[in-house]
Amino acid sequence: MEDKIASTNKPVALVTGANQGVGNEIAKALAANGYIVYLGSRKLENGEQAAGKIGENAKAIQLDVTKQETIQAAMEHIGNEHGRLDLLVNNAGISHGGTSPKGTEELMRTGRAVNVSLDEVRTVWETNVFGVIAMTQAALPLLRKSSAARIVNVSSGLGSLTWISDPACWARAHFGIVYAASKTALNAVTLAFALELEKENIKVNATSPGYTATALNNFQGTDSLEVGSREPVRVALETDGPTGGFTGPEGQMPW
Repeated sequence: MEDKIASTNKPVALVTGANQGVGNEIAKALAANGYIVYLGSRKLENGEQAAGKIGENAKAIQLDVTKQETIQAAMEHIGNEHGRLDLLVNNAGISHGGTSPKGTEELMRTGRAVNVSLDEVRTVWETNVFGVIAMTQAALPLLRKSSAARIVNVSSGLGSLTWISDPACWARAHFGIVYAASKTALNAVTLAFALELEKENIKVNATSPGYTATALNNFQGTDSLEVGSREPVRVALETDGPTGGFTGPEGQMPW
């Protein structure tokens, strides 16, 4: 009985897209810091394998952020087990609409405004933008029951309009309508929720892992998962930090 009571007093987190990549690193760090962590995974078996490697504080949950019924089922499950949610990490993201890996150059070539496929845009934005809105709205009833609720949206420096509009910035050449602009939209969504929820003391922030080697870029990133997850983990663990911010590995990021 004592163990069950102790476990319910642990902070509860949900990380979407947590069966691999940066999301998995975030889940590992949260579990190591005493959180009960739900690993959202489109395929439950992948989430179960990942949770098994992390340990008893990690639990797999079937979750596809583009399917409202799985979002609702996940929220009901967490609500029934814990009655609240302290931390939501909107990490799930895709870089293109296909099923086979694409390198950085191919992603840039197919993401140009002049030749981009609208179906590709819709597919990526469905996960990276609309999925975040849907997840956040669904999680709010449980987040409102926490004394230190936070929402962390995993964004990208490629979403920074300040960077993209600077002719001297490296990011300018990599901007496209599919992935990069979805992160610009995600930043706007982050601010919209931050402004709305500030009066309820629910903190909402965006964070960039930097150029991390993940399936998003066919593992062509220059930073390791451990390095890339540091800033998202720091923001996620910060219970008394600011709200409405955008940070990266080097600190504050320009919108």
